[in-house]
Amino acid sequence: MRIATWNCNSIRTRVDRAVDFLDRHDVDVLALQETKCRDDQFPLLPFEQAGYEVAHVGLNQWNGVAIVSRVGLADVVTSFPGQPAWAPEGAEPAVEARALGATCGGVRVWSLYVPNGRSLQDPHLDYKLRWLEALRDAGQAWLEQDAGAPVALMGDWNIAPTDDDVWSVEYYEGKTHTSPAERDAFDAVVRAGYADVTREHTPGPGTFTYWDYTQLAFPKRRGMRIDFCLGSPALAQRVEGAFIDREERKGKGASDHAPVVVDLADRRASDR
Repeated sequence: MRIATWNCNSIRTRVDRAVDFLDRHDVDVLALQETKCRDDQFPLLPFEQAGYEVAHVGLNQWNGVAIVSRVGLADVVTSFPGQPAWAPEGAEPAVEARALGATCGGVRVWSLYVPNGRSLQDPHLDYKLRWLEALRDAGQAWLEQDAGAPVALMGDWNIAPTDDDVWSVEYYEGKTHTSPAERDAFDAVVRAGYADVTREHTPGPGTFTYWDYTQLAFPKRRGMRIDFCLGSPALAQRVEGAFIDREERKGKGASDHAPVVVDLADRRASDR
């Protein structure tokens, strides 16, 4: 079973690239982030014609997450327990379209778009930390309920958890994505039982999943590693390989993120 995650940065702009990606890599389940559309605007037909079911939650032109699957799509939920709300200035607090869970081929897949944080002085950073704390608590509770559950927390985490995950430590000093508080929030999810299952197969330094559109960041290899799959123990035991499709960042109309692909054995090694 092959699962993948990709911040597509507008699914309506990149639907053809997404369908081609599924076909090219024979992907069973794809978690998408930053779809940037309402549910009624999501381009369902190309995926359905390719043999995939789609679950999506999107409230406006911001955020939005989806799960595309050809191995089943059941028990869909559009937020995790305790997911915090965000209140832009002058608006009522609302739970944003940043988390979507579904069971696909026996694996509980979550498509996650962690808040950006914006700056170290911005209230959005506190929201980001609260969001990650709630995710940690929810993830821990899932494993307490069923320690053998295969769970994949996939998506754009907007955190580079180690110095190897940025092209320049000095450049990001004093900025979000690399602050001690954000890194500790990421590590807290790991400590709750969810391993970074891609790092062993895609070692750094210099291994990135995101490159800004400006200042020739991609050809200059000035990127960040911020897209991950964190797996529960039962899922981590099934991981046979992983790779980052850096080629998908190339060419006209590319997203600023590259997809991350994870290969799973049919069952845990301990069950063989």
